[in-house]
Amino acid sequence: MACGTCATGKDGQPKGCKNNGTCGTDSCNKLTVFDWLANMSLPDGAEPFNWVEVRFKNGRKHYYSNTENLTLSIGDVVATQAEYGHDVGMVTLTGELVRVQMKRKKISEKDPEAFKIYRKASQKDINIWSEARDREEPMKVKARQFAIDLKLQMKISDIEFQGDASKATFYYTAEDRVDFRELIKLFAKEFKTRIEMRQVGFRQEASRLGGIGSCGRELCCSTWLTDFRSVSTSAARYQQLSLNPLKLAGQCGKLKCCLNYELDTYLDALKDFPKTDVKLQTEKGVAVCQKTDIFKGHMWYAYEGEWMNWHKITTDQANEIIGLNKQKKKVASLEEYASDLIENTKTEFENVVGQDSLTRFDSPKRRNKRKNNRGNKRRRKPQSKKNNAK
Repeated sequence: MACGTCATGKDGQPKGCKNNGTCGTDSCNKLTVFDWLANMSLPDGAEPFNWVEVRFKNGRKHYYSNTENLTLSIGDVVATQAEYGHDVGMVTLTGELVRVQMKRKKISEKDPEAFKIYRKASQKDINIWSEARDREEPMKVKARQFAIDLKLQMKISDIEFQGDASKATFYYTAEDRVDFRELIKLFAKEFKTRIEMRQVGFRQEASRLGGIGSCGRELCCSTWLTDFRSVSTSAARYQQLSLNPLKLAGQCGKLKCCLNYELDTYLDALKDFPKTDVKLQTEKGVAVCQKTDIFKGHMWYAYEGEWMNWHKITTDQANEIIGLNKQKKKVASLEEYASDLIENTKTEFENVVGQDSLTRFDSPKRRNKRKNNRGNKRRRKPQSKKNNAK
């Protein structure tokens, strides 16, 4: 499902909102949850869960009580209660899955101060909401200029208007604490609305703005990831990745969240590997680990003083040698173990296409019969002259 701006243009090309990496109108299923209980009916006597999940700009979600027992479905635009006035958002989840999400996020169903849904948004509500959304981008340009003029060490990343246009929330990032009291006075004087400043982390900023990662897909934080766990450089070391900050850092400037995805698998695989700082004692000399291959279970060792000559052995063989060393025994050399791992490096290619030729779809070249006929006539003319002479 996509928004209206993703339709096809007059020339057959996709229009799009020109907001690369995310949807400019918040309608392209950002941080959506698949309702796998939608086709299942409730048991007899069971009442539907009267809470709904409502999404606002850039994936911000809240849960509201449906005290008016409105018939709501996914995609409905509703007017919800806010601290001051009302807000406008889109319903993204209903039914029993809302109960599961609230339990996972530790939100109580019996909270007396919980906000509720007023009504389905009228056309007037939607018009006010759309006009306020159109003001956000030019406001952000002016707000950044005000922060630069006051020489504040902060970056205003986004602005979000409340549904009734009574309040504007300014999201900003900063390394240290910022005194923005003078800035708020300028904002209130210029924009004529209530101002709220909210500091977010660099990861939260990237999730709000969206973008395309180095993998070619949309950022995980802006599509499905909501739990931002800390990522350390040890995750890259365990996976034997180059500690290059340009490759390991995401668009937020921090280490990529995907470094944690396969970390547990690597840790389980490394349990069978001996520690790389353990040296192997042989009669030929002391061997030091130079490299490991986690996928194949191989390790490379080199003798001290012969750093250019590496010997490949398996993890079982390395553990065997270490076990003998603990018993104060030494093996003759690593060569006797490495000789068992001589591999056939010859690559055999197979015809995956079958017996068909690669040029089977090429049109055959046609012979120019006209030229051949002319050549035959030219060859025949001297013969005819010879016959006439006779």
